[in-house]
Amino acid sequence: MSRKQAKEGGGAGRSLAAAFNNNTKGGAMIMKSVSIFLASGRRASAQSRDQAGNGPNGSAHQPRADTHAKDQNAVTGRTAISRDNRRILARMDELNGKLNPKMLEMYKRRTHFSKVEVEALCKIYRKLVANASMNSKALAASNPGVIAKAGSSMDGIDRSVFRELLHSTFDIVTEETLMERIFCAWEKGYEGLPIRLEGWLMGLSTFLKGSQAEKTAFCFRVYDLNSDGFITKDEMFALLRNCLIKQPQDEDPDEGVKDLVEIALRKLDMDKDGKISFQDYQEAIAEEPLLLEAFGQCLPSDRATMSFLSTLQA
Repeated sequence: MSRKQAKEGGGAGRSLAAAFNNNTKGGAMIMKSVSIFLASGRRASAQSRDQAGNGPNGSAHQPRADTHAKDQNAVTGRTAISRDNRRILARMDELNGKLNPKMLEMYKRRTHFSKVEVEALCKIYRKLVANASMNSKALAASNPGVIAKAGSSMDGIDRSVFRELLHSTFDIVTEETLMERIFCAWEKGYEGLPIRLEGWLMGLSTFLKGSQAEKTAFCFRVYDLNSDGFITKDEMFALLRNCLIKQPQDEDPDEGVKDLVEIALRKLDMDKDGKISFQDYQEAIAEEPLLLEAFGQCLPSDRATMSFLSTLQA
């Protein structure tokens, strides 16, 4: 191609197109060059026209107001994206146990904990979740057939971690059914799901420092196995059956459990309809607080509570 052809946009385009037709092996690369060359020629022509029309006495093709509006829209769009990103990052921080000052103050108001205690509990939460994630990855590494759950560090505290915490930290040693119920009743509305930071803090507030009314509501949720608002004879039987030590000489071990169910009904069924409603339970506990954990331990001992709370002040 001559220098003269290189200066003439149309001639150069036709020459490159002809080369493309005559050399199919390099067709793709040459066609790309054609597109770039012709596009640059069009941009140069458009710029020349704009300069001619936007001189000292010329009129612009696009009013400045439109350009300013577009700039403002772009800024507004970036601001909205920035806000969304901040909300997402804040949510991620919350799930991982990190709190900004506003969230810290909010949880202080919503729980019975001080700011120092909330911060300490967030650190414990992060550690528990991190350890669970590491254990999951180690399990997957040692068992090729097991796939580590993606993003497990964001899932919260699962059953296995929670149960170990109840045993080792809060001295709750009870049978499997009751342990499962404590986990499910921990965070109202999220039964059976991993415990998130908010549920962790709110649940511990009741668990460790709750009022009589809060602890009564929690224990009732634990004992109401099917969450229908009543503790029935069958549910009482299921809860008490594993609490008794069966003796080999007993002809019918379940007879003792049935006797306990009848005793519990006499104490807790205030309206005598054969089942315990939440109102029945509230009234009975108000009269006799020792009946709060009548169907099995689901709250920490005073010694375990004091020991755990003391670690939060360190």
